[in-house]
Formats: sequence, C-alpha cells, structure tokens
Amino acid sequence: MKKFLALIAIVVFFASCSEYQKALKSEDIAVKFTMATKMYEANKHNKAIRLFEQIAPSYKGKPQAERLFYMYSQSLYKTNQFYLAGYQFESFSAGYPKSEKVEEALFLGAKCFSKLSPVYSLDQVDTYKAIDKLQNFIDVYPNSTYLAEANSLVKVLREKLEKKAFENAKQYNTISDYKAAMVAFDNFIINYPGTPYKEKALFYKFDSAYNLAINSVSTKMEERLNAAIAAYQSLIKFKPDTEYKTKADEMLARIENDLKQFSK
Repeated sequence: MKKFLALIAIVVFFASCSEYQKALKSEDIAVKFTMATKMYEANKHNKAIRLFEQIAPSYKGKPQAERLFYMYSQSLYKTNQFYLAGYQFESFSAGYPKSEKVEEALFLGAKCFSKLSPVYSLDQVDTYKAIDKLQNFIDVYPNSTYLAEANSLVKVLREKLEKKAFENAKQYNTISDYKAAMVAFDNFIINYPGTPYKEKALFYKFDSAYNLAINSVSTKMEERLNAAIAAYQSLIKFKPDTEYKTKADEMLARIENDLKQFSK
C-alpha cells in the first residue's frame, strides 16, 4: 500500500512538473496566469515568479492586473528579493491606490528597505531610505495594524545610525585627531541627547581634550587644559559614578599639575 501511494505521489509530481513546463512554453497568457496563481498558492514562489515575469507586461491595464502584481510582489518578498519586491510594492501602491491591499503593500515596500539596511559600519543610504518610507507609512496610516511593527523597525534603524555616528566620532579619537573628535562628540551629543552612548561620548570627548592639551605647544596649553577640565566636569555631572571615574581622576590630576606652571 505504501509503495502504491509513493508511486501515485511520484506520478502526480511529474505530472505537475510537466504541466508547469507546458505553461512556461505556452503562448496563452491565461494559461500562464492560472499556473502562476497555482504556484503562488502552493508557496512555490520562484516558479510563480518566472511566470509572472513573462506575463506582467501583457496584463497591465487588465482587470486581473491588481491580483497579479500583488502576488508577484509577495513572491519576490517571500524569496528575499527585497530590492525588486520594494520596487514592485511601491508600484502596486501607486498603481492601485484604492486596493484593499494598498496599506499592506505600502508597509511591506518600506519594510523591504529595512531588510536591505546593512551593518552600521557600512554606507547607510538604504537605512535612511527605510526610515523615510516607514515614517511616510506611519503618517499615512497612523491607526494601521502594522503601526507597532513600523515603529519598532524605525527604532532599530535609528539606533543603527546612532551607533554609526558614535563610532565615527570615536574613530577620530583612535587616530589621534583630537580636535575633530571633540567636534564630532559635541555634534553626536546634540543630535542624540537621549543616547545610551552618552557616558562613553563624554568620556572620549574628555580623553580627546586631555590628549590635545598635554601635547600642545605652551602658548595653547593653558587654554586647552582648562577646556579638558570642563570636559571632565561634564562627564562627572552627567554620571558621578561613571565607570571611567578612576581613569578620569588620574587624567585630571595630570591636568591640574600641568596647570601649576601657568599660575606662577
């Protein structure tokens, strides 16, 4: 009995494959549409995509076009082809603004860009695009069932930009470009006032000010030592028990000692 059922399954499989191949080679777009729909509903999205690509131009303006382009967009999305899926969802939203699927399509189109957002250390063009598109979705559909997910995605993307900005500022400190580091950390703190990196940013600004000061020519040293003290005070004011307290106090002692030469 088991062998018989297995044989039937094999026959059905090859019959299905043969039917699909016939649809691929057929000149009848209705046959292709029917088979593409069948593949889509069976979650065979790559096979559906091949057929959708063949017939999409022919169906523009036809009554079935809305359904076709929705399934095509979803198939691209479900096969992780996010650039193409994002484009298709946006085209769908623009082409069928009254569709019951337009809200979902606009959201998924924006979500595609969030999927394309790279690690923080790389160029963040797609991250900015994703934030803009998700924010546009939130503005257009403030009561959407997708609102919580959209807000969550925006939060993650903004945190990525925040981390990149912090690491960029820190890089100036690492390469000993202390003037640039101080400016970068000031800008970072202004742009991200509630950042979890604020303590680190304040310490590395102090560290940059300290190194700039102690390595200065005598004509600029006093001013820069005092600027370093101000940076130290900002750190301690923000977090008196900072994890950098021991090191910062040692640096402050050096600054105060170096300042003595200017009080004589």
